[in-house]
Amino acid sequence: MKIDRILIAQPGVASANPHYANLIHKYNVKIDFKPFFSMVPLSVREFRAQKVNIPDYTAIVFTSKGTIDAFFKLCLEQRIKIPDSQKYFCTSENISYYLQKHIIYRKRKIFYGDGTFASVVKLAKAEKHKDDKFLLASPDHIYPEWISMFQETKLKFASAVVAKFVDNDLKDLNLNDYQIIAFYNALDITSLKNNFPNYKPGDTKFVAFGSGIRKAMTEAGLNYAIGGPTSEFPSLANALEKLIVEPDFKQTIMPAEKKPVVAKPAEPVKAKKVAEPKPVAPKVEVKKVAPKKAAVKPAVKKQVAKPTAKKVVVKPAAKKSAPAKKNTPKPATKKVAPKKAAPKPVAKKVVAKKPAAKKAIVKKAVKKQVTKVTSKKTVAKKVAVKKTVPSKSKTKKPVAKKAGKR
Repeated sequence: MKIDRILIAQPGVASANPHYANLIHKYNVKIDFKPFFSMVPLSVREFRAQKVNIPDYTAIVFTSKGTIDAFFKLCLEQRIKIPDSQKYFCTSENISYYLQKHIIYRKRKIFYGDGTFASVVKLAKAEKHKDDKFLLASPDHIYPEWISMFQETKLKFASAVVAKFVDNDLKDLNLNDYQIIAFYNALDITSLKNNFPNYKPGDTKFVAFGSGIRKAMTEAGLNYAIGGPTSEFPSLANALEKLIVEPDFKQTIMPAEKKPVVAKPAEPVKAKKVAEPKPVAPKVEVKKVAPKKAAVKPAVKKQVAKPTAKKVVVKPAAKKSAPAKKNTPKPATKKVAPKKAAPKPVAKKVVAKKPAAKKAIVKKAVKKQVTKVTSKKTVAKKVAVKKTVPSKSKTKKPVAKKAGKR
């Protein structure tokens, strides 16, 4: 059987991929791309029925390009402004680059895995993301394993359906014209059944790339010639080239099924290994340095006995300091001078208060002051009294004149 036409159930153009373009020129075959289903964004009314508030979440998880378009379309229709601090987690690098259609890529916090959802969950479990609230923007057809993976991490998360799958109209397509048909998604099989309920494959060869599509084809009773990816066929282009060269090829190396459940028992095994070295601890305790500490104690006592001699030497030094204190009677002279100078302001106050009194009273006050000054025998004070007398004699003259007028 000669292979001249190939159908790939995906959107795209053969000339855009160099691997497919090489097959066209090398083997003179025709490769057509036709998606069997499409992803349609939900309406605002359908989305609000889920009661999910997008601004409450700081990290968004995307699994496909269609969910990215649907998510930002809903944000635009609801007038929700996404902050610059928003984090984005994508399953692959190719999907993360698709974010450039809606945001400025270099100014955002974007993280991507190796193509599997488990890699995204591993990134989310990092210490720097433990306080974030994750929103899994998914289509209506979501794998329950994804939800269980997030539940095991004990992170704050929620899932929201942002798009739904719709079967494309394939009635104008004649599947018998193709010798090879390649599938990627399990929804391709549901669309095939809905569009062609009485379809019989005949001599058509099928290629199934992905664990989900392989399982769906087995349940539908369709046999695939090559299932991938495997070490022998890491890409779809390699599988197509093998069937073009050998149409009757039978696969011997089957793809390994990656079961995430296998990773669960690995964790408790590590915990047991950590618990085993606990009995080693008493060996370390046996090496006690108790005898060494006992030897140190007497050495310390000998050192304490030596400073006792120094204390005896300090005591006579304190006795010598005693006579130095006896030479401190000098401050006694300071007490005499300031205390005797205190009566000076008293005399001045008395003189100042009695200028308005009668002549007889003023004369008596002057005599008393003179007697006090002479008793003390200080020349400086007598001079002060003489100066005050003429000031009072001047005050007598105007009093005499007033008396004459009377």
